[in-house]
Amino acid sequence: MVRVGIVNVTGYAGAETARLLARHPAVRLVAVTGRSAAGQPLGAVFPHLADLELAIEEELAEVDLAFSALPHHASAEVVPRLLERGQRVIDISADYRLHDLTQYERWYGAHPSPWLLGEAPYGLPELHASQIAAARLVANPGCYPTAAILALAPIIDRVEPVLIVDAKSGVSGAGRSLSLTTHYCEINENCHAYGLNGHRHLPEMEQELRALRARHRDDAEALEITFVPHLVPMTRGILATCYARLERGWSQAALVAHYREFYRAAPFVRIVDAPPQTKHTLGTNLCLIYPRLDERSGRVIVIACIDNLVKGAAGQAIQNMNLMLGLPEVTGLDGPALYP
Repeated sequence: MVRVGIVNVTGYAGAETARLLARHPAVRLVAVTGRSAAGQPLGAVFPHLADLELAIEEELAEVDLAFSALPHHASAEVVPRLLERGQRVIDISADYRLHDLTQYERWYGAHPSPWLLGEAPYGLPELHASQIAAARLVANPGCYPTAAILALAPIIDRVEPVLIVDAKSGVSGAGRSLSLTTHYCEINENCHAYGLNGHRHLPEMEQELRALRARHRDDAEALEITFVPHLVPMTRGILATCYARLERGWSQAALVAHYREFYRAAPFVRIVDAPPQTKHTLGTNLCLIYPRLDERSGRVIVIACIDNLVKGAAGQAIQNMNLMLGLPEVTGLDGPALYP
C-alpha cells in the first residue's frame, strides 16, 4: 500500500483530495498538514473526514508521494524539500504549470524554485500521460484551463488563431479564505465577470494550445485567446463555452466523430449529444464536451463542463497519481455524478 500525504489539507482542494483518497484501493492517506489547524483532529476541522482518524500536523511525515495544496509561492518553497527526501510530488498550485519563467513572473511574481519549472510536466493526462507517468514532480492544471484546453485541443490546428473562452465557475473555485465577493449576500442571486484585465489561468491555455498547434502549423505564436471568467451562485462546477472559426469542409457529424476519435482512449472525457450541465459532473472526474458547428457562420461552439474541485483540482491530481504509480487512470475515481 503506497503511503501518501497532503500538504495543506485545510483548503477546499486539500479536503477534496482527502475525501477522494479515503476510498482509493491502492494507496493509504497517512499524513496531512495545515498550519492554521495543526494539532487538531482532521474530523474537528472537516467532520465529513472524521473516519480517516488523522491528526493535522505542522510538517509532513515520511510518505511515498505528496500532494501540495498550498497557495502559489508557498508551494514552491516546500516542494524542493519534499523532492530532496525522495518523495514524488503532485503540486495542485500554479507554481510549476508555466514552463517559461518570464511568464510566471509576469503573472505571479518571483519564483522560489525556478530550476524545477522545466522538469514538471503539465498534468493534463489526456495530453501528457507518458511524461506524467515518468515524472517525480507533476504540475496539476488549473480548473478553467482544464475545461478550455480539453474543449479546444481536438481542433486547435483546424481553426483560425483567434479564440474566445467564456467560462462560469462555482464559488468554491475562489478558495476557502473569506472575501467580500464570495460573501453569501454578494453572490446569491448574482453573476459577474472578473479578471478582464487578465486572469492567471490564461497563460496556461496559451502555453498548451500553442504547443498543440505547433505540431501541425507554423503560426502557433499568433494564437490569441480572449478569456472571460464569471462567478455564479453555485458551490461547484465550471461551464466553459469556447468559440472559434473552423476551416471549411466540416459537417456536424464529422466534427463529433473527430472529437470522439481524439478522446477515444481518455476514460474521463465524454463527447455528449446535448449541451452538458454542471450537475452532470458534480462530484466526478468527468469532462463532458459538446461540440457544435454553426454552419451559417462557420464557427464552432464547444461547451465543456467539469467539477472544478474534482477534474479541476483533486480528482485530476489523483488521476495523475495513478499514472505515476502505474495504476489504471480510473482507480478510485469511478462513480456517477451526484443528483439533484
